[in-house]
Amino acid sequence: MILNSFSPTGRRIPSPQSSPQRREEVRTRKMKILHLTTHLNTGGISQYVTTLAKALKNRGHTVVIASSGGGGEKTLSSEGIKHIYVNIRTKSELSPKVIESFFTLKKFLKKEKIDLIHAHTRVTQVVSALLSFWQNVPYVTTCHGFFKKRLSRRIFGCWGEKTIAISEAVRNQLIRDFNVDEEKIVLIHTGIELARFVKNISEEGKTRLKQKWNFDGTFVVGTIGRLSPVKGHDVLLKAAKELVTDFSDIRIALIGSGPDEKRLRRLSKTLKLDKNVTFIASVDDTTEILPVIDIFVFPSIKEGLGLSLIEAMASGKPCIASRVGGIESLIEDGVTGLLVTPGNPHELAHAIKYMLKNRDKRDFFKDEARRRIINNFDIDRMVLQVEKLYEDVLKAVSLHRN
Repeated sequence: MILNSFSPTGRRIPSPQSSPQRREEVRTRKMKILHLTTHLNTGGISQYVTTLAKALKNRGHTVVIASSGGGGEKTLSSEGIKHIYVNIRTKSELSPKVIESFFTLKKFLKKEKIDLIHAHTRVTQVVSALLSFWQNVPYVTTCHGFFKKRLSRRIFGCWGEKTIAISEAVRNQLIRDFNVDEEKIVLIHTGIELARFVKNISEEGKTRLKQKWNFDGTFVVGTIGRLSPVKGHDVLLKAAKELVTDFSDIRIALIGSGPDEKRLRRLSKTLKLDKNVTFIASVDDTTEILPVIDIFVFPSIKEGLGLSLIEAMASGKPCIASRVGGIESLIEDGVTGLLVTPGNPHELAHAIKYMLKNRDKRDFFKDEARRRIINNFDIDRMVLQVEKLYEDVLKAVSLHRN
């Protein structure tokens, strides 16, 4: 089945199946891989881990995920992917949970004969380093964003045999701030399951969804992400204050949960935006909420890449984002969307107004954005690159041991 050969504007859009990376390669070796992450609650890392695990399993590998659990366990269960509970919900490398998790997984590695460990957070990098040393199992890591410049990370890097950087900006920080060997860093962009997002929904369908989320008859500017200061939601709220002067009926949707929620709600009230701003708790499946968004805004102050931005672009949303970090790997200003200075609400408001007033530009941006994601951020492309990295690591370790 070919999806979305044409956009609503009549311009031809490549289908997911037309991606040059969508091919099955014969692999003679099937691997046993342990993915280690802190938790499986809603968020970019959890989505990355579960999506990659599904893709690896579909290619014949045995995949196990170890974490402190969360909503993503349901997805793993439905896909037949084993999950091991470890008490690793901590951000401290010195937490007793690190040692507790090490002993839990040490027994598992020995019993199951795991070929390789893949760590996804700083704490699990440390656990993986310990496991690798004591059990002689190689490990790799994925850096999903930027690390703070702490001395422990410079002295005890725990980067693994290879380190995956999800964007050029993340790669550059690893080299600049932590002296990670360039030859050990592999740039692999985050991929998504395109078929879930690259589909056109009728206007009637959008209307029904807007009614479901209480946005009936309104134009929605939305963002999806954890409610934390680094995501820049306050910048969007301040920009909204300028918007409502000219567009009194516009709705701003902040979709996500997090520690900054109370402060953002207070700010919304202070700015007298109660009638225009809607807070929506995190959704496990963003395909249920993306169709109601007319313009997607991603106002981050810092960002490694931006999974929800990738999903919005694939879904055919005209996007505005901060000119920061890995976002510039996604949006080419004036081609696949608009870029604004991070932390500048006036500039953001101006960009949103421009989008609101120029439907032709919105249509152009969403076509080009979708094209870019289809061609560069497909899960099939990502899994082949990760799989090759695994094979290269295991081959190098084998040669070294011999």
